[in-house]
Amino acid sequence: MTAASVMSESPAPAQRELPPSMVERMTLILDAFPGRSTRLTLEDVAGVTRLPRSTAHRILDQLVRLNWLEHSSYGYSLGSRALGLGGRDGGHGEIREAAAPLLHSLQIRTGMVVHLAVLDDAEVFYLDKVGGRFALSVPSRVGGRAPAHSTALGKAILAWLEPEQVDSAIGGRISRLTNRTIGDIATLHQELNRIRRRRGLAFERGECFPSISCVAAAIRGPEGPVASISLVGEARTPLEKVAPLVVDAARQASLALFPDLATQRRSRPGSRVPHRAPEQTWSPEAMNRLLEAGQNGDWR
Repeated sequence: MTAASVMSESPAPAQRELPPSMVERMTLILDAFPGRSTRLTLEDVAGVTRLPRSTAHRILDQLVRLNWLEHSSYGYSLGSRALGLGGRDGGHGEIREAAAPLLHSLQIRTGMVVHLAVLDDAEVFYLDKVGGRFALSVPSRVGGRAPAHSTALGKAILAWLEPEQVDSAIGGRISRLTNRTIGDIATLHQELNRIRRRRGLAFERGECFPSISCVAAAIRGPEGPVASISLVGEARTPLEKVAPLVVDAARQASLALFPDLATQRRSRPGSRVPHRAPEQTWSPEAMNRLLEAGQNGDWR
């Protein structure tokens, strides 16, 4: 047998499959994030997409720079561009879905109006409103806005941000809507400190509208607040007894959006955040202190 015949009888090497295009690679990576609460490490992304780790890392960096993804110590998650393409709700549909049964439960248990809102620059944006007999008297609407510093909803979110973030969001845009509205940034920071000492409970009485009082708590994820829930009553409504219900609803919404919070208690070495989120749980002693503070009128 000649060398030529051996070569002719040898099987031809299999043609190597060409790697997918850049667009296909980016699509593979973005498809690995089914929702805004999904957080993946580089290893997770490489495993799901079956892309080489170095390739996945390079594309992830590009997607972060272009705001398709966000990156933190907790991993990668969808960024503002990706969430904005999710629909006209700006990516808030998942928050509404997680909170909806909790809002209805709160309304049934208390008979009060329940709000769900997110922070948008210096304002709160109302995602949902579940009403009771008092609903028509509350001048809020889904899709409406209000100055964040004048609402319990807004203050509940602002309390978990860095002071510099609060200054950037609110800045010189503080104005008084009533004679009880906070009118300057220094007073706002004092109020946010009080909210943190109350484990995140925010109150307002007549600050946005003279005839309305509210209690709110933030829905928080691994990286900070994403929304807030409030109960609304008349100006003289005693809110101290329903406040723990709001905290519990916010906690349940947080766990629905970020299930890993139930099993993971991560810390960030060197973090400058002075108000690291405590557990939103209420011991009998904490409940007694809360009720006592409310009875004494010591919300502020």
